[in-house]
Amino acid sequence: MSKGLFITGTGTDIGKTYVTALLIKSLRRKGYDVGYYKAAISGAPSVGASDAGYVNKTAHIGEDEDLLLSYLYDHAVSPHLAARWEKRPVEKEVILQDWQRVTAAYPYVTVEGSGGIICPIRDDEKAFFQLEDIVRWLKLPSLIVSPAGLGAINDAVLTAFYMKEKGLPVQGFIINHYTGSPMEQDNLRMIEKLSGKPILAVVADNDEVLDADADAIIRLYQ
Repeated sequence: MSKGLFITGTGTDIGKTYVTALLIKSLRRKGYDVGYYKAAISGAPSVGASDAGYVNKTAHIGEDEDLLLSYLYDHAVSPHLAARWEKRPVEKEVILQDWQRVTAAYPYVTVEGSGGIICPIRDDEKAFFQLEDIVRWLKLPSLIVSPAGLGAINDAVLTAFYMKEKGLPVQGFIINHYTGSPMEQDNLRMIEKLSGKPILAVVADNDEVLDADADAIIRLYQ
């Protein structure tokens, strides 16, 4: 039976896709057959030019494009708004069907979220749901990607607290854009202290692999 792990972030453009690619790449190098899935992507003209295409190429997965994601939108706005403008709303049944297909193909699947955890996915007269609903449908634990710099404590801890209040299991953090400065070192300490969740890895700009124990990371998949 396939296992999964959800990757969310403290916001948009914090390097979640880059970190996701490094995570999968590192696990595959250790022999774990890890696939990828994303429910909805906005702001890309094709699968190959999207976040999903980037991860597929960078992590050397070689996954079929029709397994990578369910919905692709041209407009670079929140998925709920892109879906409304393009008249192609996200359907729960489609996501669950696509999830069954990708989990049938890979023993481990890494799911990348859209933006931060408070991201509306559909908002129309027939339905309203958010990214957190997709996490629940797939019944997955999460990792939170956070930048390392000024403001990281607030953003990381608030995200973890929100997810706790919503009953969404969090396995820990991966910290991106890490330079090792004294401020960043203290940010990491405070994030762990205030959230009660571990920092599992740090990623510097231009890293090509994730400096973490692959066996420990794969055990986070459920």
